[in-house]
Amino acid sequence: MAANGVTHALCVSVNLETFPAVLAIAEGFPNIFASAGVHPDDQSGEEPDIDRLVGLADHRKVVAIGETGLDYYRVEGDTEWQRERFRTHIRAARRTGKPLIIHTREAAADTLRIMREEFAAEVGGVMHCFTETAEVARQAMKMNFMISFSGIVTFKNATALKDVAREVPLESMLIETDSPYLAPIPFRGKTNQPAYVRFVAEEIARLKGISTQAVAEATSANFFRLFKGAAGFKG
Repeated sequence: MAANGVTHALCVSVNLETFPAVLAIAEGFPNIFASAGVHPDDQSGEEPDIDRLVGLADHRKVVAIGETGLDYYRVEGDTEWQRERFRTHIRAARRTGKPLIIHTREAAADTLRIMREEFAAEVGGVMHCFTETAEVARQAMKMNFMISFSGIVTFKNATALKDVAREVPLESMLIETDSPYLAPIPFRGKTNQPAYVRFVAEEIARLKGISTQAVAEATSANFFRLFKGAAGFKG
């Protein structure tokens, strides 16, 4: 990370069983932070309730609730359990005052609907690894959510997503890797790592016709503005 100008990173929780390891990484480095949550795909472990998430978030290095949301891509049959889990996370975020990290795949309408019904705008957050339409981005931004682009935006066939990146204003944008997945060009197909976020920044800069430094400065400022708990560790 340091060699590529990446100064801070957020290690995202995907289930409660591995949360202690995620938190240990954050505790071990002043520039790494954690979230608390259960991914919408994960049915194998402990099901979180509001009190459990609130308790996990009561740590100075836990700066967000999630990863949460809806994913209908791999799940068959009744998906009401996903929607209930999503509501649980939003309610926990509102109780803690910490922002949400939201994942949505083939579920944009329900995701936005539940965000509205549960007043997610009160805490805001980030639409992580964004792959939806510009209209979905607009609706999310109206609810105080930032739009985060991953290595997918560097892929040659991601023309629609590139157009979305051109439209989303810098003040509403974050960049990420979604490691260990979705490595950007020129590392596509290899294991991703936080250092590679630099290549996402370079592609956003190219799409917007601005400098990589401008993208880096804006997204870094957005990170600390959204994840207020990280601001005390800026260094």
